Amino acid sequence: MSFLTLKAIHVSCAFISFALFFLRGIWSFKGSPIMRQGWVKVVPHIVDTLLLVSALALAFTIQQYPFVDAWLTAKVFGLLLYIGLGSVALKYGKSKAIRISAWLAALAVFVYIVLVAAKHNPLPFIH
Repeated sequence: MSFLTLKAIHVSCAFISFALFFLRGIWSFKGSPIMRQGWVKVVPHIVDTLLLVSALALAFTIQQYPFVDAWLTAKVFGLLLYIGLGSVALKYGKSKAIRISAWLAALAVFVYIVLVAAKHNPLPFIH
């Protein structure tokens, strides 16, 4: 598969993943019954799996790897933080205030990950 095809898949999955996380946060905070629908529990996992597989394929294609290249290392740590905050926001937060705070923080971390990817720089706000 070509680099441009992999990148298009990766970017598309990232956008869909972000949109689903954003919507699931809003639905969760409003107590919407949509959150109990089967597709809401399955589709995000499928999209996130495709996102991760395309990320690994891209890393292999461009021969840059986490824990070797700083920008990819930053993306991995950002991803882990995003997952943790997302879990608090959508599942484990003890109060609505904690869940909303974690959701907003996760959205900010997602923006950081995108900026790191765009600039190939772990400190995208400096340059």
